[in-house]
Amino acid sequence: MGKIEWAMWANEQALAAGLILLTGGIVGVAGQFRDWEFAAYGVAAGVFVCLLEYPRGKRNKGTSVERTGQYCLTVCVKAFGPLTSNYYVRAVLHAAICVPGGFMLPTVLGCVCLAIASIIYLTAAIRGERWMPILPRVETVQRSGGGIEEPPQNPPPRPPAEVRRKRLEDLEGAAYVNPIPVTLNEL
Repeated sequence: MGKIEWAMWANEQALAAGLILLTGGIVGVAGQFRDWEFAAYGVAAGVFVCLLEYPRGKRNKGTSVERTGQYCLTVCVKAFGPLTSNYYVRAVLHAAICVPGGFMLPTVLGCVCLAIASIIYLTAAIRGERWMPILPRVETVQRSGGGIEEPPQNPPPRPPAEVRRKRLEDLEGAAYVNPIPVTLNEL
């Protein structure tokens, strides 16, 4: 069986937790709950977590599929260097973010999900995983041969070059001597 990549699970869990925290914060602010300031914090924290977690990291196998439109956020997340690529930092960050949202009912579910994502990130960090960005590859097209100097003379399918008949123009100047001379009288 293959090795589990915990960071991929943590990324999906944290993104979902950010969306749940954002939704709970909106409900808390719009419903004018008591201590709605915690709900406003939930909105800000949910947006921050979603922006941080939206760019998917590269898998060890190399079979990563990037999310639609993640390139801009990948560049931003990559710019912060070890603060965003180290999973120990992410685990502590998510654990710290989820605490204030636990004081209000609409944001509790998002905070619990974020705490679970923090635990999964800690597991990924202990196993030595690290976030690496998925950047588009620049593929260079290498041409075989030097190019086409002269267009083909024969219609397809063409036999290989060794089997083709030589044209008379190509044979001019070639010194070819027939080893068996044949005269008309012998025929």
